[in-house]
Amino acid sequence: MWSIGELAGKAGVTVKTVRFYSDRGLLPEAGRSAGGHRRYGPEALDRLRLIRSLRALGLPVPDVSRVLGAHDRKDAMEDALEDAVAGQLRELGSQLAALRWREAALRLVRDSPAGERADRLRLIGAVPAPPSTAALARFWRRWLPPRLPARVVSAVVDQAVPHLPAEPTAEQVLAFARLHALVSRPCPGVSRDGEWQPAAHRSGGGHRPAVLYEGLGEAYDLASSALRAGRSPYDGEALDCFVAAYARSRGVRDTPDFRRELGGQLAADPRIDVYWQLAAELSGPSRPTPGAAHDWLCAALDAQVARSAA
Repeated sequence: MWSIGELAGKAGVTVKTVRFYSDRGLLPEAGRSAGGHRRYGPEALDRLRLIRSLRALGLPVPDVSRVLGAHDRKDAMEDALEDAVAGQLRELGSQLAALRWREAALRLVRDSPAGERADRLRLIGAVPAPPSTAALARFWRRWLPPRLPARVVSAVVDQAVPHLPAEPTAEQVLAFARLHALVSRPCPGVSRDGEWQPAAHRSGGGHRPAVLYEGLGEAYDLASSALRAGRSPYDGEALDCFVAAYARSRGVRDTPDFRRELGGQLAADPRIDVYWQLAAELSGPSRPTPGAAHDWLCAALDAQVARSAA
């Protein structure tokens, strides 16, 4: 039987460390001396070494306690250890992502022209740490027409909200800060809800927005393939799918007259080009945004209508 000092000496730790783990039930005592002093058996040394190994991996005391609680059952201990390590890896990944964003933000401030540094600091300071796209998702849920099915809203938000790069550049940090600021402030010059939205969002007119957005998602995917290939706007499956989404949502036929009318309506609709420009800067050229796909399809429609008129 060892005293607390002897156990600490054999393990290479302080008496305070042994007492800490003992008081939390991680290191049970084998007994007490006649004077009431703690006594430990040889098995305590192995347990203390296991505790130190787990703590060296960054596992918090509650996770260590769960692993040790399953110590006498090998399968249970393996499961508890696997869960604890997986949780620590997730937390560490989040911390590393936050550090990479902080590093890129520091480079941005360091390399900013003196006249722009204060404004950029304000933009960066308004972004949550670690950065989150929650504000962008809220923006789209407000922007979309009311009473859309949840699955349609989720699909649109997934397409419209850019993914944050794991290793951002200073330029991407600035683009995200500007994007975050854009979606966090009221739309300027708008006195009523809906004034800044496309006509298809508004009630009346026989529009069925759920049908429209389901079809647009498919059309944007098709156009994105052409954009990645560097192809100029052209007639084809993507354009037909795009026009068909509008026609079905209004319960009308896809005719040359409808295409001409649709082209004029889309040209007059309010736009959020700044959002898509910043989203493109954040995502990079390999991931065309729905805004870029929409522009490509509108250009293809305009060219087709112009040829028909000629």
